[in-house]
Amino acid sequence: MSEASAPRPRLSDRGPSRRAHARRPSRLLLRSVWVLALLTAGLQAPLGRAAADGSEHQRLPSLGEPDSGDISEGTERRIGEYVMRQIRRDPAYLDDPLLLAYSQALWNPLVRVARARGEIVPETDQAFAWETFLIRDRSINAFALPGGFVGIHLGLIAQAATTDELAAVLAHELTHVTQRHIARSNSSARRQSALSLAGMLLGLLAAARSGSPDLAQATIMGSQAAMAQGQLNFSRDMEREADRIGFTIMTEAGYNGAGVAAIFERLQRANRLNDSGNFPYLRSHPLTVERIGEAQSRVQQAQALAQSASLGVPGGPVGQTVRITEQRWASDLPSQEMHQLMRARARVLMEIQVPALRRWQALAAPDGGVEDRLATLYSATLASILLGEPRTARRHLQELQARPLLPSSGPVVELLAAEVAVAEGRAHAATADLETLDGRDRAVRLARAEAALKWLQQATDVRERAKARQALQLHADGLATWVIDRKRDALAWSILSTCHQALDQPLRAVRAEAEARWASGDLNGALDRFKAGQRLVRSSRAPDHVEASVIDARLRDLERERRRAFAEIRGMREEDLPPVLPPNVPL
Repeated sequence: MSEASAPRPRLSDRGPSRRAHARRPSRLLLRSVWVLALLTAGLQAPLGRAAADGSEHQRLPSLGEPDSGDISEGTERRIGEYVMRQIRRDPAYLDDPLLLAYSQALWNPLVRVARARGEIVPETDQAFAWETFLIRDRSINAFALPGGFVGIHLGLIAQAATTDELAAVLAHELTHVTQRHIARSNSSARRQSALSLAGMLLGLLAAARSGSPDLAQATIMGSQAAMAQGQLNFSRDMEREADRIGFTIMTEAGYNGAGVAAIFERLQRANRLNDSGNFPYLRSHPLTVERIGEAQSRVQQAQALAQSASLGVPGGPVGQTVRITEQRWASDLPSQEMHQLMRARARVLMEIQVPALRRWQALAAPDGGVEDRLATLYSATLASILLGEPRTARRHLQELQARPLLPSSGPVVELLAAEVAVAEGRAHAATADLETLDGRDRAVRLARAEAALKWLQQATDVRERAKARQALQLHADGLATWVIDRKRDALAWSILSTCHQALDQPLRAVRAEAEARWASGDLNGALDRFKAGQRLVRSSRAPDHVEASVIDARLRDLERERRRAFAEIRGMREEDLPPVLPPNVPL
């Protein structure tokens, strides 16, 4: 296959959330920013005279002060949900089940420790999402959004050498959320529309993707949130607070605190971030020599306390941190081997152009000179699948499978082996092999359904098609059960829609597609698909009445949701809206 040809999508690289993106921001994200700017142009309440002329200084709450302006937990979550609806529709958004599960495995222990320490109060715990998501971007970065959403660039996973380095970044981001820095820094929140803040955040995201300060200023001015920029800038005290509390949280969760200084130094070498104060809530690592020194000092202090504890000297609260840290390898944290595999996966998926994939193949050559052979073989296998070269993928996979693996890493390699089998035209074998894995795992569940789909497509005779159809129905039923409690799983809904379509169940396929649109933030698209389902019921000779009732109920729910969103955008009460709303209002 020539380098000019496009790589073939792999088994799990389906749907709009898996597309490659350019380094500049996508048209969808920029369009969302400007539409939101227009819609929110008149929403901001007039400023008081003292604030408008600059005669009254805006006081920043001191650290530990409970005051967070007028932004409630619910408002923060609503702002975050609004921004997330735009992000989920952007080509840079990536729902890779393996990488997402890995990031959550690193994130969840940090959240548990924050709860135990009281950093997460019950009101915040209930209102916020506490979710991570992935951005297909080569830069070493992560960012927090209001409402407990934390975005992770694939470049960060690819460049973090250890789980500790990655956990250090997540703990820092978690602290920004638990301490509600965005609310505390916006002391004049009563004068700001929630949508104006959301518009500013979207503008900063688009500008950060483009690397253009001019674009940042333009989008901020466009949403009439220029005033909020200064209020959202993280002060040095807030950054120090995030460093200090984040260090304690990560070490109490079982990670090595040395990862903080290590990732700061790595980011400083990458020259991606600085202390200029730009992109305040969306950048999380303003790296300076001073902060790196503080991180190293904390590690030295922890080591001294550990030594004192071994001599029977009381260590105090930090001594408790050291004690828990010493139990690291007895915990259920992801292993370093797992990190190397996920690091390899992120490296391939963050840049899926043909030249980049060829480079990963070349590194797996016997004379490649790469020390971490395990990760290199994983990257080469995955790159070969994306390039549509199953023979090369099989060769690298066989060498990978011959190497000793930890039990926790085995399923990751088996999922890769299933992708190779499907690429070879042996989806029936992949379906059978996946049955040996834990079906409670999301990645396994989705892979089973996709393998069964490919098996039905590859079947050549009537008997084999019947077996493939039976397997597909089984896994479609499993996905249908899965999404009952996970209605926001857009990828699962999308795959389920394809399954129902292959099984000649058009009404269920349309309903699942509508749910996928809704889960990905496309409310207007979801309404369109549910209405298409109603038309399909009316034209069917033997409609599925149960599914038809579900479609009717969901359509009513989404119409109410649309009215609430429309009212919020226009600054109106729902009861004052006209009976019929204009179609396809940007939401």
